[in-house]
Amino acid sequence: MDNKLKPIIKFAVCLALSLIAYIPTIWWMADRWFAKESYYSHGVLIPLVSLFIIWQRRDGLKKIKIAGNIWGLWIVAACLLVHTICAALRIYFLSGFSLVFVIYGLVLFFFGKEMVRKLIFPVFFLFAMIPLPLAIISSLTVKLKLFATQLSVFVLNRIGFPCMQDGSFIRMPASTLEVAAPCSGLRSIISLVTLGLIFAYAAKVSVVKKSIIFLSTIPIAIATNMMRIVLVAIINDLYGEKAALGFFHDFTGFLVFAVAFLCLLGVSKMVGVKQVEI
Repeated sequence: MDNKLKPIIKFAVCLALSLIAYIPTIWWMADRWFAKESYYSHGVLIPLVSLFIIWQRRDGLKKIKIAGNIWGLWIVAACLLVHTICAALRIYFLSGFSLVFVIYGLVLFFFGKEMVRKLIFPVFFLFAMIPLPLAIISSLTVKLKLFATQLSVFVLNRIGFPCMQDGSFIRMPASTLEVAAPCSGLRSIISLVTLGLIFAYAAKVSVVKKSIIFLSTIPIAIATNMMRIVLVAIINDLYGEKAALGFFHDFTGFLVFAVAFLCLLGVSKMVGVKQVEI
């Protein structure tokens, strides 16, 4: 058997056994990915993106000299211990984090430091598939909902639509609009931050410029979500709830993400991105 094939087979077997041990955590993640009104519906795509990046680099990876590192085994052992404790306590968020480090440890143990260095992004990009705890989601949702309402009221008043904020409600002369949890902007932030992370990684620019691209995703997501609320509020005030909260409401959800993506492209052009390569 090819000397390079042996560690690959051993890695695959150990990874499969590790995934079996993590079935409760994987099941928890899948439940959150496919839940109604999920904030992490993109989670199922994250491993596929990581695998695609690795596949794109396959020619370069074949040239790397395999030199296993024993520290990888210690990382795996420590993470499996963390997983055992977290699974028993049903703290699946931390268990999910330990799974990513198990994969990191296995790569280090079977293939060595140089391989880990080449695969550092696709491995740690897997963190993006792990849903935040519901308590954190709830807290962020409330804060962002109130902030989005405040911003929207400010803009509406400035463009000639008098209104006032009442908690997460926008009260206008002829209508009232509630900024509900799905409209808080958290889903947009999570999705755009994930997209921005890939885009920043692929951009052939300096680390500083990559950071600017990545960090710009948060204000872009907040601004485009506010734009959506303003549009819905105007339609609601002029034409009524049926017009505002039907097709138009759903359509603007897709529209603002498209606008957010264009804004991200605009930021990348501003910082001088000329080439994008996975």
